[in-house]
Amino acid sequence: MKFKLNLITLALLANTGFAIAADGYGLANANTEKVKMSAWSCKGCVVETGTSGTVGVGVGYNSEEDIRSANAFGTSNEVAGKLDADVTFRGEKGYRASVEAYQLGMDGGRLEVNAGKQGQYNVNVNYRQIATYNSNSALTPYSGVGSDNLTLPDNWVTAGSSSQMPLLMDSLNSLELSLKRERTGLGFDYQGESLWSTHVSYMREEKTGLKKVSGGFFNQSMMLAEPVDYTTDSIEAGIKLKGDNWFTALNYNGSIFKNEYNQLNFDSAFNPTFGAQTSGSIALDPDNQSHTVSLMGQYNDSTNVLSARLLTGQMSQDQALVTSGYGYQVPTEALDAKVDLIGLNLKVVSKVTNSLRLSGSYDYNDRDNNTQIEEWTQVSINNVNGKVAYNTPYDNTSQRFKVAADYRITRGMKLDGGYDFRRDERNYQDRETTDENTVWARFRVNSFETWDMWVKGSYGQRDGSEYQASEWTSSETNSLLRKYNLANRDRTQVEARVTHSPIESLTIDFGARYALDDYTDTVIGLTESKDTSYDANISYMITDDLLANAFYNYQIIESEQAGSSNYSTPTWTGFIEDKVDVVGAGISYNNLLENKLRMGLDYTYSDSNSNTQVRQGITGDYGDYFAKVHNINLYAQYQATEKMALRFDYKIENYKDNDAANDIAVNGIWNVVGFGDNSHDYTAQMIMLSMSYKI
Repeated sequence: MKFKLNLITLALLANTGFAIAADGYGLANANTEKVKMSAWSCKGCVVETGTSGTVGVGVGYNSEEDIRSANAFGTSNEVAGKLDADVTFRGEKGYRASVEAYQLGMDGGRLEVNAGKQGQYNVNVNYRQIATYNSNSALTPYSGVGSDNLTLPDNWVTAGSSSQMPLLMDSLNSLELSLKRERTGLGFDYQGESLWSTHVSYMREEKTGLKKVSGGFFNQSMMLAEPVDYTTDSIEAGIKLKGDNWFTALNYNGSIFKNEYNQLNFDSAFNPTFGAQTSGSIALDPDNQSHTVSLMGQYNDSTNVLSARLLTGQMSQDQALVTSGYGYQVPTEALDAKVDLIGLNLKVVSKVTNSLRLSGSYDYNDRDNNTQIEEWTQVSINNVNGKVAYNTPYDNTSQRFKVAADYRITRGMKLDGGYDFRRDERNYQDRETTDENTVWARFRVNSFETWDMWVKGSYGQRDGSEYQASEWTSSETNSLLRKYNLANRDRTQVEARVTHSPIESLTIDFGARYALDDYTDTVIGLTESKDTSYDANISYMITDDLLANAFYNYQIIESEQAGSSNYSTPTWTGFIEDKVDVVGAGISYNNLLENKLRMGLDYTYSDSNSNTQVRQGITGDYGDYFAKVHNINLYAQYQATEKMALRFDYKIENYKDNDAANDIAVNGIWNVVGFGDNSHDYTAQMIMLSMSYKI
């Protein structure tokens, strides 16, 4: 019998070979001596070569002077340009390259370039920029902003209070509080033979800008602009071995952080206090590094999946200490801080039957502070001679254990649940050990054609070792005070979600969540917290060309805490209410003007506010904090030719907030020189014109 081997024949033999091998008819026994392997081809498997994709450019105009609007518009420039691209090149023999760019040239721009041979190797180059803008209306009397040395005018006259400084108001200059990050990366992946592969990547992040910091003498303070000039170099490398049902990988992660500035020097605007000091220094973020090595693996036999990871690492910091203005001898010039890390993760998933699946996991993490303990002389405002103190080597060990079961009752009906345990051990803290036990269950039904719904409930308790104030933390702490992250707590949580599609063109989705944290044994501190939220989404395809959608999110967090003004039992109670409302809607119309025009409108509104009331005989209201923002985006895209499209975007943001911390005059507090009123109330507009071309 004569037959011709081809791809279809091979596929059939691959599926049936196991069954017929016993009779000597396996693929290995086929006579292939006269088969012309070079003539094998798949005529239907045509891979197109060449370049395809789209490129685009755009230019925008921003009308608002409040720099915070740049967070929404993606640029702080009055006129900004951008480049977009999604281009792919496919060559012969599997060679491939791609370029993806999104708003390159603007604050949120990113670029990613890949080149290589499919299934063998790939080279990756990437770039991303991120910016966060706070205010461009901050005021300061200092010169040298952006450097590590802030000085007052040569003719500055000090005073006992900010309102009495004769040159303060005339010496003010505006500054911009913002942070910008640029990330540049290079990576290489190589797929060796079927057994192994390797990868290595490098990334550098440069972060620059100004942020708020406070410098003080005794009870007097000046708001200062801290210079930010950080560089972080990160490298990741690894090798992976894999078989038919297993793999193992060895990975290294390293990070080196450097700060261009070691300390911030500044003049005092107030009359000299202790020691007649007229200038001070603040230590800034020190250089540091972190290195970890991990070994991980997984085994899968189609019924059971077992995975594990072992990690070890070290964090270190050995920068010279800042001693400017410190009148005592230091025991060492640099702290030589070291923290050793050990981690272990184990997980197993077992398919017991077609309806039942069991899983379990164990996580262990240990943070061992091996920094040398030294004797330090404190600078104390109550005792100018200082007191002896020691740096505390805080250690932490965390263990987590989880078991869960997933059972399919019938088709479209499933029940799963589990038990979670966590233990944290800490030294030199108010509570050395805390244990958390949580049980949970979830029931899901999606057997109905147009319905999908589930409900989940959980209950957890936290307790632990005896709670007591420690001399390592604070000997002045009220013995009845409980820190909320260490105190006994009962947590009850319920959440549910329903998705319904009554007709093919309409989808309705609704979810809700309620959580109650009850700190049953707390007398002073946080006693209760409630978190309630729900959201609704609707999407409706009105016609083939008209699509509408809307959503609404709501969350309210209510907290209660008790305090004491006489270092004893509770004398006052605080009530905090935080609310967030977010609503949005959008509509788009396609195929207008002979299928060439698409138009759309998106709108979102967000209102977040917080209020605190204190009751101590009478009720006092701290006043609302709120932030309200309206965003509108009107757009139109016109397909001018088969390959070229034009787009017009008109964006509006209306923003207003009320934050007492930002609404203070430069001399509004007698012993503070502030940044002035930095609240926001603006309506910003942006117009963007862009063009895209299909290659």
